[in-house]
Amino acid sequence: MPALDIRRSADFYAKVFGWKIRKRGDGATAFDDATGQVSGTWVLGRPASSQPGVLVYIMVDSVAATIDVVTAQGGTLIQPVGADAPEVTARFRDPGGNVIGLYQEPSR
Repeated sequence: MPALDIRRSADFYAKVFGWKIRKRGDGATAFDDATGQVSGTWVLGRPASSQPGVLVYIMVDSVAATIDVVTAQGGTLIQPVGADAPEVTARFRDPGGNVIGLYQEPSR
């Protein structure tokens, strides 16, 4: 994932989503999501994904609560909840400039 400051991006995703941060064998800072299903690393010198082509959504328990943490940690809300109604989604820009979506399972 593109980043301007790897440590800042790592801290942001750890605090917002509870991702585990680790050092890979090559010394790169990497992440593992809270479910153990997604893993990756941050890179410098690659332009941020600021205009969605393929838009990654992170499934969360509460989009509203996650937005509060995103903004408290320096992210910027760019699409509020309700824009994709009846789906419960929102979009934010992370500290590296990437646009990421949030998705919440609808209540049944």
